[in-house]
Amino acid sequence: MSDKPLTDVTFSSLELNPVLLEGLTQAGFTRCTPIQALTLPIALTGRDVAGQAQTGTGKTIAFLVAVVNRLLTRPAIANRGETDPRALILAPTRELAIQIQKDAQKVAAETGLRFALIYGGVDYDKQREMLRAGCDVIIATPGRLIDYLKQRVFSLSACEAVVLDEADRMFDLGFIKDIRFLLRRMPPAGERQSLLFSATLSHRVLELAYEHMNEPEKLTVETETVTASRVRQVVYFPAAEEKIPLLLNLLARNDSRRSMVFVNMKVAAEKVWRRLDRQGHKVAVLSGDVPQKKRQSLLAKFQRGDLHILVATDVAARGLHIDGVSHVYNYDLPNDCEDYVHRIGRTARLGAEGDAVSFACDMYAMSLPEIEAYIEQKIPVAQITPDLLAPVPVLAREASAADEEDEDDGSIATNPPPSDKDAAARKRRRRPRRTGGSGSGSGSGAPAPSTPAG
Repeated sequence: MSDKPLTDVTFSSLELNPVLLEGLTQAGFTRCTPIQALTLPIALTGRDVAGQAQTGTGKTIAFLVAVVNRLLTRPAIANRGETDPRALILAPTRELAIQIQKDAQKVAAETGLRFALIYGGVDYDKQREMLRAGCDVIIATPGRLIDYLKQRVFSLSACEAVVLDEADRMFDLGFIKDIRFLLRRMPPAGERQSLLFSATLSHRVLELAYEHMNEPEKLTVETETVTASRVRQVVYFPAAEEKIPLLLNLLARNDSRRSMVFVNMKVAAEKVWRRLDRQGHKVAVLSGDVPQKKRQSLLAKFQRGDLHILVATDVAARGLHIDGVSHVYNYDLPNDCEDYVHRIGRTARLGAEGDAVSFACDMYAMSLPEIEAYIEQKIPVAQITPDLLAPVPVLAREASAADEEDEDDGSIATNPPPSDKDAAARKRRRRPRRTGGSGSGSGSGAPAPSTPAG
Protein backbone atom coordinates (compact mmCIF):
# COMPACT_ATOMS: atom_id res chain seq x y z
CA MET A 1 0.00 0.00 0.00
CA SER A 2 1.08 3.55 -0.57
CA ASP A 3 0.61 4.29 3.12
CA LYS A 4 3.87 2.40 3.74
CA PRO A 5 6.84 4.68 3.13
CA LEU A 6 9.07 1.60 2.73
CA THR A 7 8.51 -2.02 1.77
CA ASP A 8 10.14 -5.24 2.95
CA VAL A 9 12.13 -5.43 -0.31
CA THR A 10 15.77 -4.54 0.32
CA PHE A 11 18.25 -3.27 -2.25
CA SER A 12 20.62 -6.04 -1.17
CA SER A 13 18.06 -8.61 -2.36
CA LEU A 14 18.29 -7.22 -5.90
CA GLU A 15 21.09 -8.19 -8.26
CA LEU A 16 23.01 -4.93 -8.05
CA ASN A 17 26.63 -4.14 -8.74
CA PRO A 18 28.50 -4.21 -5.37
CA VAL A 19 29.84 -0.66 -5.80
CA LEU A 20 26.34 0.69 -6.49
CA LEU A 21 24.93 -1.25 -3.55
CA GLU A 22 27.61 0.22 -1.28
CA GLY A 23 26.74 3.71 -2.49
CA LEU A 24 23.06 3.14 -1.74
CA THR A 25 23.89 1.89 1.74
CA GLN A 26 26.14 4.85 2.51
CA ALA A 27 23.41 7.21 1.32
CA GLY A 28 20.94 5.59 3.71
CA PHE A 29 18.93 3.58 1.17
CA THR A 30 18.43 0.03 2.42
CA ARG A 31 14.75 -0.77 1.78
CA CYS A 32 12.74 0.08 -1.32
CA THR A 33 9.74 2.36 -1.53
CA PRO A 34 6.68 0.88 -3.27
CA ILE A 35 7.55 2.34 -6.70
CA GLN A 36 11.14 1.09 -6.39
CA ALA A 37 10.05 -2.39 -5.33
CA LEU A 38 7.57 -2.52 -8.20
CA THR A 39 9.76 -1.24 -11.04
CA LEU A 40 13.33 -2.31 -10.24
CA PRO A 41 12.90 -6.10 -10.64
CA ILE A 42 11.69 -5.43 -14.20
CA ALA A 43 13.93 -2.49 -15.10
CA LEU A 44 17.08 -4.29 -13.92
CA THR A 45 16.47 -6.98 -16.55
CA GLY A 46 16.66 -4.33 -19.29
CA ARG A 47 12.95 -4.09 -20.06
CA ASP A 48 11.15 -0.79 -20.64
CA VAL A 49 9.01 0.59 -17.83
CA ALA A 50 6.36 3.32 -17.58
CA GLY A 51 6.00 3.93 -13.85
CA GLN A 52 3.42 6.00 -12.00
CA ALA A 53 3.50 7.00 -8.34
CA GLN A 54 2.76 9.99 -6.17
CA THR A 55 5.36 12.74 -5.95
CA GLY A 56 7.94 12.22 -3.24
CA THR A 57 7.87 8.41 -3.31
CA GLY A 58 11.34 7.70 -4.66
CA LYS A 59 10.96 7.58 -8.44
CA THR A 60 14.35 9.28 -8.93
CA ILE A 61 16.27 6.59 -7.06
CA ALA A 62 14.32 3.93 -8.97
CA PHE A 63 15.52 5.03 -12.39
CA LEU A 64 19.00 6.00 -11.21
CA VAL A 65 19.57 2.52 -9.81
CA ALA A 66 18.33 0.91 -13.04
CA VAL A 67 20.49 3.10 -15.30
CA VAL A 68 23.67 3.02 -13.20
CA ASN A 69 23.48 -0.74 -12.72
CA ARG A 70 23.03 -1.25 -16.46
CA LEU A 71 26.11 0.84 -17.28
CA LEU A 72 28.19 -1.01 -14.68
CA THR A 73 27.17 -4.50 -15.77
CA ARG A 74 26.96 -4.19 -19.56
CA PRO A 75 29.58 -3.11 -22.10
CA ALA A 76 29.14 0.09 -24.08
CA ILE A 77 28.11 0.04 -27.73
CA ALA A 78 31.14 -0.92 -29.85
CA ASN A 79 31.23 2.16 -32.08
CA ARG A 80 30.71 4.66 -29.26
CA GLY A 81 32.59 7.94 -29.76
CA GLU A 82 34.66 9.61 -27.06
CA THR A 83 32.07 12.33 -26.43
CA ASP A 84 28.97 10.15 -26.80
CA PRO A 85 26.94 9.48 -23.61
CA ARG A 86 25.69 6.01 -22.79
CA ALA A 87 22.55 7.27 -21.04
CA LEU A 88 20.35 10.36 -21.08
CA ILE A 89 18.02 11.52 -18.30
CA LEU A 90 15.59 14.26 -19.32
CA ALA A 91 13.75 16.51 -16.85
CA PRO A 92 11.25 19.31 -17.53
CA THR A 93 12.76 21.89 -15.15
CA ARG A 94 16.19 23.03 -14.08
CA GLU A 95 15.40 22.40 -10.43
CA LEU A 96 14.45 18.80 -11.10
CA ALA A 97 17.59 18.22 -13.19
CA ILE A 98 19.74 19.61 -10.38
CA GLN A 99 17.98 17.38 -7.84
CA ILE A 100 18.56 14.30 -9.99
CA GLN A 101 22.25 15.18 -10.24
CA LYS A 102 22.49 15.50 -6.44
CA ASP A 103 20.88 12.08 -5.96
CA ALA A 104 23.20 10.58 -8.58
CA GLN A 105 26.22 11.95 -6.75
CA LYS A 106 24.99 10.27 -3.56
CA VAL A 107 24.53 6.77 -4.92
CA ALA A 108 27.05 6.63 -7.78
CA ALA A 109 29.98 8.65 -6.45
CA GLU A 110 32.32 5.63 -6.30
CA THR A 111 31.24 3.97 -9.55
CA GLY A 112 33.60 5.93 -11.80
CA LEU A 113 30.74 7.01 -14.05
CA ARG A 114 30.90 10.59 -15.30
CA PHE A 115 27.73 12.70 -15.08
CA ALA A 116 27.13 15.96 -16.97
CA LEU A 117 24.41 18.36 -15.85
CA ILE A 118 23.06 20.50 -18.73
CA TYR A 119 20.43 23.22 -18.39
CA GLY A 120 19.84 26.84 -19.36
CA GLY A 121 20.52 29.97 -17.39
CA VAL A 122 24.18 29.27 -16.56
CA ASP A 123 27.56 29.34 -18.32
CA TYR A 124 27.01 28.13 -21.91
CA ASP A 125 30.65 27.57 -22.84
CA LYS A 126 31.47 25.75 -19.62
CA GLN A 127 28.72 23.19 -20.19
CA ARG A 128 29.78 22.72 -23.81
CA GLU A 129 33.36 21.99 -22.72
CA MET A 130 32.01 19.51 -20.18
CA LEU A 131 30.31 17.60 -22.99
CA ARG A 132 33.39 17.78 -25.21
CA ALA A 133 35.42 16.21 -22.39
CA GLY A 134 33.10 13.20 -22.52
CA CYS A 135 30.64 11.72 -20.04
CA ASP A 136 28.66 8.54 -19.43
CA VAL A 137 25.35 10.06 -18.37
CA ILE A 138 23.77 13.38 -19.33
CA ILE A 139 21.13 14.84 -17.01
CA ALA A 140 19.45 17.69 -18.85
CA THR A 141 16.52 19.85 -19.74
CA PRO A 142 15.71 19.52 -23.46
CA GLY A 143 16.29 23.05 -24.82
CA ARG A 144 19.99 23.63 -24.24
CA LEU A 145 20.83 19.99 -24.86
CA ILE A 146 19.41 20.26 -28.39
CA ASP A 147 21.58 23.33 -29.00
CA TYR A 148 24.72 21.31 -28.29
CA LEU A 149 23.44 18.34 -30.27
CA LYS A 150 22.85 20.50 -33.34
CA GLN A 151 26.40 21.84 -32.97
CA ARG A 152 27.59 18.22 -33.01
CA VAL A 153 29.29 18.58 -29.64
CA PHE A 154 28.12 15.01 -28.97
CA SER A 155 26.00 12.30 -30.54
CA LEU A 156 23.19 10.13 -29.19
CA SER A 157 24.00 7.22 -31.49
CA ALA A 158 25.48 5.21 -28.60
CA CYS A 159 22.78 6.05 -26.06
CA GLU A 160 21.62 2.72 -24.64
CA ALA A 161 19.31 4.03 -21.90
CA VAL A 162 16.97 7.02 -21.76
CA VAL A 163 14.81 8.28 -18.88
CA LEU A 164 11.88 10.68 -19.16
CA ASP A 165 11.12 12.07 -15.72
CA GLU A 166 7.84 13.89 -15.02
CA ALA A 167 6.60 13.17 -18.52
CA ASP A 168 3.24 14.84 -17.89
CA ARG A 169 5.05 18.06 -17.07
CA MET A 170 6.93 17.75 -20.37
CA PHE A 171 3.58 18.10 -22.11
CA ASP A 172 2.54 21.04 -19.92
CA LEU A 173 5.72 22.95 -20.75
CA GLY A 174 5.57 22.19 -24.48
CA PHE A 175 8.67 19.97 -24.62
CA ILE A 176 7.17 17.04 -26.50
CA LYS A 177 8.50 18.07 -29.92
CA ASP A 178 11.95 18.40 -28.37
CA ILE A 179 11.62 14.98 -26.74
CA ARG A 180 10.67 13.35 -30.03
CA PHE A 181 13.58 15.16 -31.75
CA LEU A 182 16.01 13.62 -29.25
CA LEU A 183 14.48 10.14 -29.27
CA ARG A 184 14.70 9.91 -33.06
CA ARG A 185 18.47 10.46 -32.86
CA MET A 186 19.02 7.51 -30.54
CA PRO A 187 19.24 3.84 -31.44
CA PRO A 188 15.83 2.26 -32.22
CA ALA A 189 13.52 1.48 -29.29
CA GLY A 190 14.37 -2.23 -29.51
CA GLU A 191 18.09 -1.49 -29.09
CA ARG A 192 17.90 0.74 -26.04
CA GLN A 193 16.15 0.74 -22.65
CA SER A 194 13.55 3.44 -22.07
CA LEU A 195 12.18 4.37 -18.65
CA LEU A 196 9.31 6.80 -18.18
CA PHE A 197 8.26 8.01 -14.74
CA SER A 198 5.52 10.42 -13.80
CA ALA A 199 3.05 11.25 -11.07
CA THR A 200 0.25 10.87 -13.62
CA LEU A 201 0.11 8.59 -16.67
CA SER A 202 -2.43 10.35 -18.85
CA HIS A 203 -3.49 9.14 -22.30
CA ARG A 204 -1.08 11.52 -24.02
CA VAL A 205 1.83 10.31 -21.87
CA LEU A 206 1.01 6.68 -22.62
CA GLU A 207 0.77 7.52 -26.32
CA LEU A 208 4.32 8.87 -26.14
CA ALA A 209 5.42 5.74 -24.30
CA TYR A 210 3.95 3.31 -26.79
CA GLU A 211 5.28 5.35 -29.74
CA HIS A 212 8.91 5.49 -28.62
CA MET A 213 9.33 2.58 -26.20
CA ASN A 214 9.69 -1.16 -26.67
CA GLU A 215 6.54 -2.77 -25.24
CA PRO A 216 6.82 -0.90 -21.92
CA GLU A 217 5.47 -2.47 -18.76
CA LYS A 218 2.97 -0.05 -17.23
CA LEU A 219 3.39 -0.12 -13.46
CA THR A 220 1.27 1.91 -11.05
CA VAL A 221 1.53 2.11 -7.29
CA GLU A 222 -2.08 1.72 -6.26
CA THR A 223 -3.25 4.42 -3.86
CA GLU A 224 -6.46 5.10 -2.05
CA THR A 225 -6.11 8.81 -2.78
CA VAL A 226 -4.32 10.84 -5.41
CA THR A 227 -2.62 12.97 -2.76
CA ALA A 228 -0.20 11.60 -0.20
CA SER A 229 -2.11 10.07 2.70
CA ARG A 230 0.01 11.81 5.33
CA VAL A 231 -0.86 15.33 4.17
CA ARG A 232 -3.48 16.96 6.40
CA GLN A 233 -5.52 19.19 4.08
CA VAL A 234 -7.75 22.10 5.03
CA VAL A 235 -9.31 25.01 3.15
CA TYR A 236 -10.35 28.49 4.33
CA PHE A 237 -12.69 30.86 2.49
CA PRO A 238 -11.25 34.34 3.09
CA ALA A 239 -12.06 37.61 1.37
CA ALA A 240 -9.18 39.07 -0.63
CA GLU A 241 -8.28 41.57 2.09
CA GLU A 242 -8.29 38.80 4.73
CA LYS A 243 -5.67 36.60 3.08
CA ILE A 244 -2.56 38.34 4.40
CA PRO A 245 -3.81 38.63 8.01
CA LEU A 246 -4.93 35.00 7.89
CA LEU A 247 -1.56 33.85 6.56
CA LEU A 248 0.35 35.83 9.18
CA ASN A 249 -1.72 34.40 12.01
CA LEU A 250 -1.42 30.82 10.75
CA LEU A 251 2.34 31.22 10.41
CA ALA A 252 2.47 32.57 13.96
CA ARG A 253 0.49 29.62 15.30
CA ASN A 254 2.29 26.94 13.32
CA ASP A 255 5.95 26.04 13.29
CA SER A 256 7.03 28.06 10.26
CA ARG A 257 10.70 27.12 10.26
CA ARG A 258 10.29 25.44 6.86
CA SER A 259 7.13 26.37 4.98
CA MET A 260 6.24 27.09 1.36
CA VAL A 261 3.64 29.63 0.22
CA PHE A 262 2.36 29.19 -3.33
CA VAL A 263 0.81 31.96 -5.42
CA ASN A 264 -0.35 32.09 -9.01
CA MET A 265 1.29 35.32 -10.19
CA LYS A 266 4.78 36.78 -9.90
CA VAL A 267 3.42 40.18 -8.82
CA ALA A 268 1.55 38.47 -5.99
CA ALA A 269 4.69 36.58 -4.95
CA GLU A 270 6.61 39.85 -4.59
CA LYS A 271 3.87 41.43 -2.51
CA VAL A 272 3.42 38.46 -0.19
CA TRP A 273 7.19 38.25 0.24
CA ARG A 274 7.33 41.96 1.15
CA ARG A 275 4.65 41.62 3.81
CA LEU A 276 6.23 38.53 5.39
CA ASP A 277 9.67 40.15 5.36
CA ARG A 278 8.21 43.23 7.05
CA GLN A 279 6.89 41.00 9.83
CA GLY A 280 10.39 39.71 10.53
CA HIS A 281 10.14 36.32 8.82
CA LYS A 282 13.23 34.89 7.12
CA VAL A 283 11.63 34.65 3.69
CA ALA A 284 12.58 34.67 0.02
CA VAL A 285 10.66 34.63 -3.25
CA LEU A 286 11.15 32.07 -6.02
CA SER A 287 9.66 32.79 -9.43
CA GLY A 288 10.57 32.60 -13.09
CA ASP A 289 12.21 36.04 -12.92
CA VAL A 290 14.82 34.91 -10.39
CA PRO A 291 18.16 34.16 -12.14
CA GLN A 292 19.22 30.52 -12.03
CA LYS A 293 22.27 31.03 -9.80
CA LYS A 294 20.26 33.02 -7.27
CA ARG A 295 17.50 30.42 -7.43
CA GLN A 296 19.95 27.67 -6.51
CA SER A 297 21.38 29.82 -3.72
CA LEU A 298 17.91 30.46 -2.27
CA LEU A 299 17.04 26.78 -2.36
CA ALA A 300 20.30 25.92 -0.60
CA LYS A 301 19.58 28.50 2.13
CA PHE A 302 16.06 27.14 2.52
CA GLN A 303 17.41 23.61 2.80
CA ARG A 304 19.96 24.68 5.44
CA GLY A 305 17.36 26.55 7.45
CA ASP A 306 18.76 30.04 6.82
CA LEU A 307 15.39 30.83 5.26
CA HIS A 308 12.19 29.72 6.97
CA ILE A 309 9.61 30.51 4.29
CA LEU A 310 9.75 30.28 0.51
CA VAL A 311 7.12 32.18 -1.47
CA ALA A 312 6.90 30.56 -4.89
CA THR A 313 5.01 30.34 -8.12
CA ASP A 314 4.54 26.93 -9.76
CA VAL A 315 8.14 26.98 -10.98
CA ALA A 316 8.89 25.30 -7.62
CA ALA A 317 5.89 22.98 -7.47
CA ARG A 318 7.62 19.95 -8.96
CA GLY A 319 10.94 18.22 -8.77
CA LEU A 320 12.20 19.72 -5.54
CA HIS A 321 12.98 17.42 -2.67
CA ILE A 322 13.51 19.54 0.43
CA ASP A 323 13.56 17.61 3.67
CA GLY A 324 11.30 18.70 6.48
CA VAL A 325 8.82 21.05 4.76
CA SER A 326 6.11 21.00 7.39
CA HIS A 327 3.51 23.31 5.82
CA VAL A 328 2.41 24.22 2.32
CA TYR A 329 0.13 27.24 2.00
CA ASN A 330 -1.85 27.68 -1.19
CA TYR A 331 -2.25 31.44 -0.83
CA ASP A 332 -3.93 31.21 -4.24
CA LEU A 333 -5.69 28.02 -5.25
CA PRO A 334 -4.07 26.83 -8.50
CA ASN A 335 -6.08 26.87 -11.70
CA ASP A 336 -4.88 23.36 -12.59
CA CYS A 337 -5.91 20.49 -10.32
CA GLU A 338 -2.68 18.58 -11.01
CA ASP A 339 -0.69 21.60 -9.82
CA TYR A 340 -2.53 21.32 -6.50
CA VAL A 341 -1.30 17.75 -6.09
CA HIS A 342 2.27 18.69 -6.91
CA ARG A 343 2.24 21.75 -4.66
CA ILE A 344 1.13 19.88 -1.56
CA GLY A 345 3.54 17.11 -2.52
CA ARG A 346 6.37 19.36 -1.32
CA THR A 347 5.44 18.21 2.20
CA ALA A 348 4.90 14.73 3.68
CA ARG A 349 7.60 13.22 1.49
CA LEU A 350 8.84 9.63 1.91
CA GLY A 351 6.48 8.83 4.75
CA ALA A 352 6.73 12.06 6.73
CA GLU A 353 3.66 14.05 7.77
CA GLY A 354 2.72 17.56 6.72
CA ASP A 355 -0.04 20.14 6.41
CA ALA A 356 -1.52 21.72 3.30
CA VAL A 357 -3.55 24.89 3.93
CA SER A 358 -5.46 26.45 1.04
CA PHE A 359 -7.18 29.82 0.69
CA ALA A 360 -10.24 29.76 -1.58
CA CYS A 361 -10.87 33.46 -2.15
CA ASP A 362 -13.53 34.78 -4.48
CA MET A 363 -11.05 34.92 -7.38
CA TYR A 364 -9.82 31.32 -7.22
CA ALA A 365 -12.54 29.42 -5.32
CA MET A 366 -13.97 28.26 -8.65
CA SER A 367 -11.04 25.83 -8.92
CA LEU A 368 -11.99 23.99 -5.73
CA PRO A 369 -14.70 21.65 -7.13
CA GLU A 370 -12.38 20.49 -9.92
CA ILE A 371 -9.54 19.93 -7.44
CA GLU A 372 -11.77 17.89 -5.12
CA ALA A 373 -13.06 15.83 -8.03
CA TYR A 374 -9.50 15.13 -9.16
CA ILE A 375 -8.24 14.05 -5.73
CA GLU A 376 -11.53 12.20 -5.10
CA GLN A 377 -12.09 13.68 -1.67
CA LYS A 378 -13.62 16.71 -0.03
CA ILE A 379 -11.12 19.02 1.59
CA PRO A 380 -12.19 19.83 5.18
CA VAL A 381 -13.32 23.44 5.64
CA ALA A 382 -11.90 25.51 8.50
CA GLN A 383 -13.66 28.53 9.96
CA ILE A 384 -12.06 31.97 10.02
CA THR A 385 -12.45 33.22 13.58
CA PRO A 386 -11.77 36.86 14.57
CA ASP A 387 -8.50 35.94 16.28
CA LEU A 388 -7.18 34.63 12.96
CA LEU A 389 -7.47 38.13 11.50
CA ALA A 390 -6.02 40.01 14.48
CA PRO A 391 -2.81 42.06 14.09
CA VAL A 392 0.35 39.99 14.50
CA PRO A 393 3.40 41.43 16.31
CA VAL A 394 6.55 41.90 14.26
CA LEU A 395 8.95 39.06 15.02
CA ALA A 396 12.44 40.51 14.80
CA ARG A 397 12.39 44.17 13.78
CA GLU A 398 10.15 47.18 13.62
CA ALA A 399 8.66 48.16 10.31
CA SER A 400 10.62 50.94 8.63
CA ALA A 401 9.18 54.22 7.42
CA ALA A 402 9.42 52.94 3.87
CA ASP A 403 7.42 49.89 4.89
CA GLU A 404 4.70 52.03 6.46
CA GLU A 405 4.49 54.15 3.32
CA ASP A 406 3.88 50.98 1.32
CA GLU A 407 1.29 49.62 3.73
CA ASP A 408 -2.00 48.41 2.29
CA ASP A 409 -5.04 46.36 3.27
CA GLY A 410 -3.35 43.04 2.54
CA SER A 411 -5.19 42.23 -0.66
CA ILE A 412 -3.17 41.18 -3.70
CA ALA A 413 -3.67 43.21 -6.84
CA THR A 414 -4.42 41.12 -9.89
CA ASN A 415 -3.70 43.85 -12.44
CA PRO A 416 -0.44 43.67 -14.40
CA PRO A 417 2.54 45.39 -12.76
CA PRO A 418 2.88 49.12 -13.56
CA SER A 419 4.74 50.09 -16.69
CA ASP A 420 8.22 51.56 -16.68
CA LYS A 421 6.70 54.89 -17.72
CA ASP A 422 4.43 54.94 -14.67
CA ALA A 423 7.31 54.01 -12.39
CA ALA A 424 9.46 56.82 -13.80
CA ALA A 425 6.67 59.32 -13.25
CA ARG A 426 6.29 58.27 -9.61
CA LYS A 427 10.05 58.53 -9.12
CA ARG A 428 10.06 62.13 -10.43
CA ARG A 429 7.21 63.08 -8.08
CA ARG A 430 9.04 61.63 -5.07
CA ARG A 431 12.46 63.20 -5.90
CA PRO A 432 13.37 65.84 -3.24
CA ARG A 433 14.07 69.35 -4.38
CA ARG A 434 17.55 70.76 -3.70
CA THR A 435 18.90 74.28 -3.86
CA GLY A 436 21.88 75.02 -6.01
CA GLY A 437 25.11 76.11 -4.34
CA SER A 438 26.23 79.20 -6.35
CA GLY A 439 23.93 79.03 -9.27
CA SER A 440 25.14 75.64 -10.47
CA GLY A 441 22.99 72.52 -10.29
CA SER A 442 25.67 70.43 -8.63
CA GLY A 443 26.10 72.24 -5.33
CA SER A 444 25.76 70.60 -1.94
CA GLY A 445 22.92 72.77 -0.74
CA ALA A 446 20.31 71.56 1.78
CA PRO A 447 16.83 70.55 0.67
CA ALA A 448 14.74 73.63 -0.08
CA PRO A 449 11.71 74.23 2.11
CA SER A 450 8.38 73.47 0.51
CA THR A 451 6.53 76.62 -0.63
CA PRO A 452 3.08 76.93 -2.14
CA ALA A 453 3.00 77.41 -5.90
CA GLY A 454 1.94 80.71 -7.41
